[in-house]
Amino acid sequence: MRKWNFNPGPATLPLSVLKKLERNTIELDGLGMSILEISHRSKEFEAILNETKNLYHELLGFSNDYETIFLGGGASLQFAMVPMNFLNGGVADYVITGSWSKKAYKEAKFFGNPNVAATTENENFTRLPKEEEIKYSEKPIYIHFTSNNTIYGTQWHKFPKTPEGVPVFCDMSSDILSRRFDPKMFSLIYAGAQKNLGPAGVTLITLKKSLLSLAKEGLPTMLSYKTHIENNSLYNTPPVYAIYVVKLVLEWAKEIGGLDEIEKRNNKKAELLYGIIDKYPDYYKATVKDKASRSFMNVCFRMPSEELEAKFIKEATSSGFHGLKGHRSVGGIRVSMYNAMEVEGIEKLCQFMEDFKKKN
Repeated sequence: MRKWNFNPGPATLPLSVLKKLERNTIELDGLGMSILEISHRSKEFEAILNETKNLYHELLGFSNDYETIFLGGGASLQFAMVPMNFLNGGVADYVITGSWSKKAYKEAKFFGNPNVAATTENENFTRLPKEEEIKYSEKPIYIHFTSNNTIYGTQWHKFPKTPEGVPVFCDMSSDILSRRFDPKMFSLIYAGAQKNLGPAGVTLITLKKSLLSLAKEGLPTMLSYKTHIENNSLYNTPPVYAIYVVKLVLEWAKEIGGLDEIEKRNNKKAELLYGIIDKYPDYYKATVKDKASRSFMNVCFRMPSEELEAKFIKEATSSGFHGLKGHRSVGGIRVSMYNAMEVEGIEKLCQFMEDFKKKN
């Protein structure tokens, strides 16, 4: 029996996708070979790669001005690749909203002069900066955001205004494909797949083709975006299996109604869970007080004592709810409810929370 999987990543996958993998992992489409065995240079895999990219662009609404590549290394590699390719000793503005944006800022220091345009670290990242608090540099090369903060449970539901003409980059690892947004705002988006797109092992980077004219020359071959775009992500062996799973997840997303349906479901899940938290604010204590900053992907809360939190996690696990322990750096409870988490799973968790409070 499958359990309700609230792990923050690798995260739950659609059951229909897992069933397709069960069938196709041994033999793919009558080829007599597994997807794990076919050559990444084969016409069969190149077709999978192109179908994945095209479907991703279709669902997200990227125009022909954008290109997408598939790399390993996770978002953590992109923290360095982005400034390595584009900073070139200059100034870039980083809006620091949690652990991951701090790490991105740290990596940028190796390649130039990143500026902290805004941060709420002194408030333990319990809210996002207000638009008027963001102080951009006079002539930044780019501006960097992290759209959703998995550890602290905050999310940009509306991105702040940025200076006209300055490229905007964004780490969307934990909320990509979860809602509609205007892709034209961004010149570069990167996302590890292991939250909403598929399994761990592949990262999608989408960037404006015109941005390449600004990319630094003379970089190590594997760390240049130009290398991977010019070779359609096939300069070396890409994470074949992970890309195939992303394709199946994107097909699932399209089949259920695309971003409109996914956003509707995610809004419903957030309404249910935050409804319970706000109903008992002295018992389920939301760590993000500013409702406009609350994440719809990762909901974080504390309870009256750490002993009670431990009991909650233990009983929840026994009841089939897994992965609810907060990040080791902050503790508490964290409910990660990415796209593949069904509304039913949140309904059942909310009922468990009601029952637990009555008993404790």
